[in-house]
Amino acid sequence: MYLCHAMKMKVTLVQMDIAWCDVASNRQRAEQQMLASAGSDLYVLPEMWNTGFALKPQEIAEAPDGETLRWMQQMARRLDAAVAGSMAVCEGDNYRNRLYFVTPDATFFYDKHHLFSYSGEDRQFLAGDKRVVAEWRGVRFLLSVCYDLRFPLWLRCHEDYDALICVASWPTARADAWRILLRARAIENQCYVLGVNRVGEDPACEYFGGSAFVNPYGEAKECPDGVASSLTADIDIPALRHFRQKFTSLAERDIV
Repeated sequence: MYLCHAMKMKVTLVQMDIAWCDVASNRQRAEQQMLASAGSDLYVLPEMWNTGFALKPQEIAEAPDGETLRWMQQMARRLDAAVAGSMAVCEGDNYRNRLYFVTPDATFFYDKHHLFSYSGEDRQFLAGDKRVVAEWRGVRFLLSVCYDLRFPLWLRCHEDYDALICVASWPTARADAWRILLRARAIENQCYVLGVNRVGEDPACEYFGGSAFVNPYGEAKECPDGVASSLTADIDIPALRHFRQKFTSLAERDIV
């Protein structure tokens, strides 16, 4: 069943407490949270949701068509929905932080462009060089991962997307930046923003969550901090189109 222009799309943000490098446990946790919010058109999981943000990809990376991707495809068919989330993948001698956007019938993917040099991610992974827009049931989603959020030119809307997905492992120490940047990207691009962050701890950081659904006005609904939880909200495409036509800042953007 496809979304008609008079309808809304229901999306669920899945804020997880990720077990360190425990793929089976993390799939189980994700499945439980997704099934508890059955009926959505899209489920968004955090960055490296199946392992945590581990910087030894040789120990965690899967083949591009590996078991975790097949699980995402199975869940998409089971829920008749799209499932999005990033994971480490291996292609020959190269490793990618790859965000998959999986529907019951198709798989899109985006390789993280801005690798987090502060943590050394750029020394372990190969950056992607292509923006990716995935369309699902009448809604166009620009895909991004964590550190990408800080780069507005990379994420600038050229009237080619309706909603921005940003999956993250964003630590508590920079919580204010996360919240401000999500709203800024929504306001400047007149789009919905789906920001999904994790909670819990890994060997390097503590994570607060702050997963948020932000509307084109910059108004946000958030998951509670510090706990695994889910948030469901509606993307209203007719309302978005009306706003863009009435208040034309996006059409008047600088071309650089």
